Amino acid sequence: MKLHNFSAGPSILPQEVMQQAAEAVKELDSSKLSLIEISHRSKAFIQIMDEACALALKLTGLQDKGYKAIFLQGGASLQFLMTAYNLLENKAGYLNTGTWSDKAIKEAKLFGEVVEVSSSKDQNYNYIPKGYEIPTDLDYLHLTTNNTIFGTQYKQIPETNVPLVADMSSDIFSRPFDYSKFDLFYAGAQKNMGPAGTTLVIIKDSLLGKVTRAIPSMLSYQVHLDKESMFNTPPVFAVYTSMLNMRWIDAQGGIEALGEQNAMKATLLYGEIDRNPLFEGFANKEDRSDMNATFNLKDSGLTSAFDSLCETAGISGLKGHRSVGGYRASMYNALSIDSVEILVNCMQILEEKN
Repeated sequence: MKLHNFSAGPSILPQEVMQQAAEAVKELDSSKLSLIEISHRSKAFIQIMDEACALALKLTGLQDKGYKAIFLQGGASLQFLMTAYNLLENKAGYLNTGTWSDKAIKEAKLFGEVVEVSSSKDQNYNYIPKGYEIPTDLDYLHLTTNNTIFGTQYKQIPETNVPLVADMSSDIFSRPFDYSKFDLFYAGAQKNMGPAGTTLVIIKDSLLGKVTRAIPSMLSYQVHLDKESMFNTPPVFAVYTSMLNMRWIDAQGGIEALGEQNAMKATLLYGEIDRNPLFEGFANKEDRSDMNATFNLKDSGLTSAFDSLCETAGISGLKGHRSVGGYRASMYNALSIDSVEILVNCMQILEEKN
């Protein structure tokens, strides 16, 4: 039995994508070579990289709008460093809505003045701050669009006259909004895009070249852009599988169609959390993430019973992060609504028995 995978990442991918990737590992397109043994300089892989970059721009609606896409390594954690290394000359602003925002702030402080424009740390990051004033003299403003650990998500993108930078690792390609509001955004692949090992970065052409410091080649966006993601050997399998997954997203009707499906899954689960007297949500209702639903049992004495129900039903990856406790149901693009229905059924069975 295939498990119902609610893991926060590495996460579920479409079965057809995994099948295609598995076949390519054995042999890529009748080449008599495995995907993972072809040269990254070969025509075959250059076509893969070009298509992956083109699909990323297509899905975000940024083709022919002065943006470029590149695939790097090191995850979002390296991007915390690279964004500041390449963009922070004097002062940067950060919106602190969770662990990953906090880590990004720590890295940025190595390069210049950092202003924490807003923070929800006072309530263990269970809400998205509102009503703050954004300084006009920032080199850029950084935010995390979705907070995987705490289950909050920006529903409205802040309006600002300074360059906007975002970590979209856990909700990229999951909902429609105006990506052109951002001057740079990045996402580790292992949530909605592909397997762990690569990171998508999309950059507005006019953003770079404004810092006076020397930037090491490996950490320079401009170097990677000039070399079209080929400055060093790229993670071939991760890029290829991400390309396959972006093809799948496009074939489903793009981000708009998947956004509707994701909203339906979230509505179903949050509806049960709010209805069922045994459970309570962690995040403020208006800021709840469609990707990561965080919730707790009101009576911790029922934990073993609920865990047993979920295990019997084939539910995997539901344990909450230690910062929050309880449960976290990650409902990324490839998770079917059937899996959410199975989880809701387990919650209802627990209620019936108690």
